[in-house]
Amino acid sequence: MRTHYCGELNQQHIDQHVTVCGWVNRRRDHGGVIFVDLRDKKGLLQVVFDPDDAAMFAQAETLRNEFVLRVDGKLRIRPEGTSNPEMATGEVELLAHKLEILNASETPPFQLDDDDVHDDNRLKYRYIDLRKPEMQYRMQLRARVTHFLRSWLEGHEFLDIETPMLTRATPEGARDYLVPSRTHPGTFFALPQSPQLFKQLLMMSGMDRYYQIVRCFRDEDLRADRQPEFTQLDIETSFMDEAGITGMMEEMMRGLFAEVLSVDVDGPFPRMTWAEAMDRYGSDKPDLRIALELQTISDLLEDVEFKVFSGPARDTEGRVAALRVPGGNSLTRKEIDDYTDYVGRYGARGLAYVKCNDVSQGRDGLQSPILKFLPDDAVEAIIERTGAETGDLIFFGADKASVVNESLGALRLKVGQDRGLVEAGWRFLWVIDFPMFERDADGSRWNALHHPFTAPATDNPDQLDADPGGMLSRAYDMVLNGTELGGGSVRIHSMEMQQRVFKLLGIGEQEAEDKFGFLLTALKYGCPPHGGIAFGLDRLVMLMAAATSIRDVMAFPKTQTASCLLTEAPAAVSERQLRELSIRLRKPQAES
Repeated sequence: MRTHYCGELNQQHIDQHVTVCGWVNRRRDHGGVIFVDLRDKKGLLQVVFDPDDAAMFAQAETLRNEFVLRVDGKLRIRPEGTSNPEMATGEVELLAHKLEILNASETPPFQLDDDDVHDDNRLKYRYIDLRKPEMQYRMQLRARVTHFLRSWLEGHEFLDIETPMLTRATPEGARDYLVPSRTHPGTFFALPQSPQLFKQLLMMSGMDRYYQIVRCFRDEDLRADRQPEFTQLDIETSFMDEAGITGMMEEMMRGLFAEVLSVDVDGPFPRMTWAEAMDRYGSDKPDLRIALELQTISDLLEDVEFKVFSGPARDTEGRVAALRVPGGNSLTRKEIDDYTDYVGRYGARGLAYVKCNDVSQGRDGLQSPILKFLPDDAVEAIIERTGAETGDLIFFGADKASVVNESLGALRLKVGQDRGLVEAGWRFLWVIDFPMFERDADGSRWNALHHPFTAPATDNPDQLDADPGGMLSRAYDMVLNGTELGGGSVRIHSMEMQQRVFKLLGIGEQEAEDKFGFLLTALKYGCPPHGGIAFGLDRLVMLMAAATSIRDVMAFPKTQTASCLLTEAPAAVSERQLRELSIRLRKPQAES
């Protein structure tokens, strides 16, 4: 139906007869001549309708935004002084000879150039929202990313192998989406949270190198970088340790950014232990573009009378930390109060601070409500350790280490963004040496920090039992600009070790057999050492597209309540369908 895309025409096509198709982006009537900006996936082209052709001109007068057209005409240079440098085709225009209205459009619910459209409207009329140039770019970028990744992995002998969408429920950290079985009444499939067990089974099957761009499902509360269904680049290899896996993934990422964004990323990526990341940044996914760091000062405050500091400083699970803000002395009381409210969202009970008016004057050059509670030697030691200078401000966190890390880690990011301290560029990082286990909320049992199939940093199960809390895992996370792009590990390939891990996690023999019997059986038949990683494809594209939410790089995302405004899903089903699935809905009881 067309000879060219709108956005690819230029001066090389002058005097050619061309046919283009697209949507009316804008129509203008200038003194008897009608101009239409016609839009397709490659961009905009100005089309001119001359009144000399009365029938066609009458048609052009009926055009409105989002009408779908096919136009034949002759490409020409725009008259002098009328070029548009903001358009890729701004030097040329199409003089229409024939107009065909392929489809009319009602007035759209919002204009494509309106940047203030409510998200609900964008999702309800997603097919219109996706017409926006920025959304077209994001979908094209996503396609380029997946094309590169597939090509790269297949060039390195990875096999693209599908794994089941209907499987059994296994405990992997979030609620499963369940699918009732018609043929086995009263039983349920689960949609996969990840292909974790299947990709390990593929390694046991001798597939050696596997990958899959796969949909995963988790029934959990949503936020900007979460959706109930999301896409994962899943990778698994045999006979390769963590150094080999992370080195290969670095090479892939450097190739991706060079090919798709024309960005050269330096390598090798820096490595940082989990303990160091938490100590310096309060986060296991630190944004290295922000130079601010936390400083532990617990040892300086153990003996002060101020119990707000000395209590956590003496507590083995507590922490007192400081965050120096260069130039932060200019913060107003209201700004400090706002930051206090902000850290309160993360469990902090307050936010102490010291303003450094003139550090050369010692205590007299400092300003803070807490100074009267601290001895001179402690104050001097804090200034020295933080490296505070005149004009700076120091924030303090004192509580359980987890609260201090989460609250000051979030504050570090907030202050860095508010004060323009975020450097430009791409900062990759590997976080390694994660703890194998963590205590649950009430401290009564161990949970796997990653998942129960991650290998510990020992081949001796007895060492695992001797000190679960001190055991590190062979896990690794790739972080980019403060976002976890992917997480992986070397897996357990010994049945005895896997059983010991299950036991430490409170999974008894019968439960392990019921839920993971097929895996334990497979481990008996010559399982190779193996490991892998899974990347959040949506997050990766979100960062590369400079979007703020993964919803902006997904064609048809869900809302924050996991519903689809476009199709009005989830929706009720008929009684007949429920009966076929042996499901009876309980009727609400009448009020007494």
